[in-house]
Amino acid sequence: MNLVRLRPVIFVEHDTVLAERHPAADEDVHFARWLVEAVLEDLTQPGDRVLDPFAGFGTTLQVAESMGRHAVGVELLPERCAAATAVAPESTVIQGDARELAQLVSGPFDLILTSPPYMASDDGSEDPLAGYTGASSYEAYLADLRLIFGQCVELLAPSGHLVVNVANIDTGNHFTPLAWDIGRILGELGRLTQDVFVCWDRSWHDLAGDYVLVVRPRCNSQR
Repeated sequence: MNLVRLRPVIFVEHDTVLAERHPAADEDVHFARWLVEAVLEDLTQPGDRVLDPFAGFGTTLQVAESMGRHAVGVELLPERCAAATAVAPESTVIQGDARELAQLVSGPFDLILTSPPYMASDDGSEDPLAGYTGASSYEAYLADLRLIFGQCVELLAPSGHLVVNVANIDTGNHFTPLAWDIGRILGELGRLTQDVFVCWDRSWHDLAGDYVLVVRPRCNSQR
């Protein structure tokens, strides 16, 4: 069987991302519209259902809507829900905690595309999944991502894809293999089929290798 696959490299321009970034977004927000367009073009068809469990300022929803897909986003912060609704008025935006994803949305989805909030292994105790409030740790953060992405896999259509954009973090003093840690988790939850490199024309903040990881559900006999 021929599997649908994502292009092997996605090129992103630093200045383009800066120009399109929402005014309220901080310097760490680097989820590019062109990346979303590439994933949607390669892995979906018009009319497909698309979910972003970390909808943020609505980049996935905005692009999906413009390309004729039916988009749903889950976002914790109310101000970001408002921003996402403004740029994607025909999409469904749900305010809620992605850790409760299965209670907030109903599948199946043809594509789940997201980039989670990042945490470095030497960061303080602020929880990225709670809007950088409350106590957490890198290990607890990864455990929560496992919970969220496990729900994502269960929400996929049998031929669907879970696509996660994530980078390793290099502050110069400390290296966090975040993309590799999340890749390991995804490979345990589903069938990891691709690690696509995101090629920036200029370096971005403290990102090291930036990746798009593609996961498909395992068939029942493989679970």
